Amino acid sequence: MSLIFRRILLSAGAFVLITAGVMAWQPGTGVEQADAATDYQQLQKFSRVMEMVRQAYVEEVGDEKLIDGALSGMLSSLDPHSTYLDKEMFKQMNVDTSGEFGGLGIEISAAEGGIRIVSPIEDTPAYRAGIKAGDLIIKIDDELARDMSLAEAVKRMRGKPDTSITLTIFRQGEDAPKEVKIVRAIIKVKSVKGDMLAPGYAYLRITQFQERTGDLLEQQIKALKKRAGGTLSGAVLDLRNNPGGLLNQAVEVSDIFLEKGNIVSTKSRAGKSMSFDAEPGDELGGLPLIVLINHGSASASEIVAGALQDHHRAVLLGTRSFGKGSVQSVVPLSDGTAIKVTTALYYTPSGRSIQATGIDPDIAVEQQLSKPAEEEKLKLPSLSESNLKGHLANGNHDKKAARKTTVSGDDASDAMKERLPLDTQLQRALDLLRGLHALKS
Repeated sequence: MSLIFRRILLSAGAFVLITAGVMAWQPGTGVEQADAATDYQQLQKFSRVMEMVRQAYVEEVGDEKLIDGALSGMLSSLDPHSTYLDKEMFKQMNVDTSGEFGGLGIEISAAEGGIRIVSPIEDTPAYRAGIKAGDLIIKIDDELARDMSLAEAVKRMRGKPDTSITLTIFRQGEDAPKEVKIVRAIIKVKSVKGDMLAPGYAYLRITQFQERTGDLLEQQIKALKKRAGGTLSGAVLDLRNNPGGLLNQAVEVSDIFLEKGNIVSTKSRAGKSMSFDAEPGDELGGLPLIVLINHGSASASEIVAGALQDHHRAVLLGTRSFGKGSVQSVVPLSDGTAIKVTTALYYTPSGRSIQATGIDPDIAVEQQLSKPAEEEKLKLPSLSESNLKGHLANGNHDKKAARKTTVSGDDASDAMKERLPLDTQLQRALDLLRGLHALKS
């Protein structure tokens, strides 16, 4: 058997392996069988190039490396989210969804000129280093990010805990790139967090959609109800800088607040489209709900925001979301590697696709920096009738007739009291909740 023919068989074997994996995942009757002669010509072309590289390249290179590189290039050329996963990356991806992994703590996508940061994950080295959604990584240590595939960039940024890496990032609105040194760590992502914003008003935060996010959110709501004395007046669901995660958990989270109706549907070119509907039972019982989103809210976050917005179950506040409305499917291969390929687009209950457009909030509120302490000190004291010398006493002698303005229940934690004055969007959300509660009362 000639060497070239043997390599054609090797290439064909890789092609058949991938094709078999995809068809096993979602067999589709609508996909037409490609012309056999054309397929053979293309495989012959691939094999010829592979043989030329193997014989003439300046250094000796093995078949496995060449085929892995070809698969990586094939998938990354399709869209920013399709990629080839080698054994190490596939193993790491399975660990990621469980909520504990090693690295920097960022969600990234391919972009022209470098690697785009979709969102930093809360309470991770990247988040603490000041990395923001929308930042463009142009260098990783001393190598240009534009010359790397997405898979290569991920591999370089991951490493042993306590080792450091330097990212050179460009941020829109700044004059020059800047270097950020980050120390890698074991990332333990707490999927759901909760607190009280004020007596009766709950704060629910989802940092990432992992394996038990829906269950944890239900537990958090029950705990905050108990902390509020058994009754809540409203809640804020914070999805800012949430890069997404598992589709089924996005469905579960949406279902927690919906009584009925469609949550999300997917449409693919091949195979069966899917649709997910809510089951009866709203954990908040119809209480006012505000959902916070921003440019770092992507994928599963947008599924939840879109479902609650379309059903008029929540008011969305913040800035436009990222706009990742595509579904990726992971197909394991027999040698421990896998491919992640975009297979469908998802649609909100009203039938809109948010791919590359994002979700616009009902109320647009930009996040503003807090005022300097010096400026706060210069504020004049407020003046009212009670400050005037000789003012008349209140005429409401019957205390029972006075309108009750306080709400029973636990107050915000010290951490929330420190955070609230610095978070413009969260302040506006609390104001809106109070207004909605007042109207309802």
